[in-house]
Amino acid sequence: MGNRVAREDYEWVYTEQPHADRRKEILAKYPQIKSLMGPDPRLKWIVVLMVAVQFCAFYLVKDLSWKWVLFWTYTFGSCINHSMTLAIHEVSHNTAFGNSKAMWNRYFAMFANLPIGLPYSASFKRYHLDHHRYLGGDGVDVDIPTELEGWFFCTRFRKFVWIILQPLFYAIRPLCINPKPISQLEVTNVGVQLAFDLLLYWFWGAKPVVYMLAGSMLGMGLHPISGHFIAEHYMFLKGHETYSYYGSLNLLTFNVGYHNEHHDFPSIPGCRLPMVKKIAAEYYEDLPQYSSWIQVLYSFIMDDTLSPYSRIKRKLKGDVKQE
Repeated sequence: MGNRVAREDYEWVYTEQPHADRRKEILAKYPQIKSLMGPDPRLKWIVVLMVAVQFCAFYLVKDLSWKWVLFWTYTFGSCINHSMTLAIHEVSHNTAFGNSKAMWNRYFAMFANLPIGLPYSASFKRYHLDHHRYLGGDGVDVDIPTELEGWFFCTRFRKFVWIILQPLFYAIRPLCINPKPISQLEVTNVGVQLAFDLLLYWFWGAKPVVYMLAGSMLGMGLHPISGHFIAEHYMFLKGHETYSYYGSLNLLTFNVGYHNEHHDFPSIPGCRLPMVKKIAAEYYEDLPQYSSWIQVLYSFIMDDTLSPYSRIKRKLKGDVKQE
């Protein structure tokens, strides 16, 4: 269904990612931006509130009919769970308790992981750091689709299916591109999550478990918020690697839309990224940006020049240090 995308490979470049140089230039001109770095004291309380809301939802859906369980799963649970994955993204940068309490951040991320249903936080931390250090790095950055994805999901219908299956590919892709030995934190994450899932089923039955797991899968698939997966780094304009989004869904996603700003200053929490854009406006106002993640999803599917291959990729020089 639809024409086959003509692109048959990634956009290979032989330059370094732009964020490190821009960071140095901005800090030299606006050293006050350093004051924005450090933990967000509100983050932990927001996460606790979100977890509590989902716990209440688990209790409320246990007595609903299945049609209402599925309705609330997509309209409410999927939004909260996707937002929670982005809270975990924030915590992975130590913005809950600061760099001096790194393990507090790791265990707090496992707590934030509970309503998602699938053990996610420990592995995400390890691979996300690679994404920042080696953006577009061949064999390292697992945010980039595999060659199989680029080759197969090359028509409008197949791209539509690919977006629905985003959670599956994000789970499997690291094992194909950059497998790492299992860490003790990942084992702990799996044990804690499985214990929670079993207790939820034991006390309140199958409906809360379905609400939880389906909400995570749907929220990261064909969902307005999932537009950020495509918006962040897919090459809608030749040569541009990272894109920001300044729309209202940033209120639900810890400002992950401020993505150029985030890659320039990953140690600045999401709540302060708009201040980065305000202070150093001349560095960001002329960069490509979006105002609608829904439009991003629609354009990606319907534009026959775009596919999972529409990513900038680079060969890395020397040894790559990974956690």
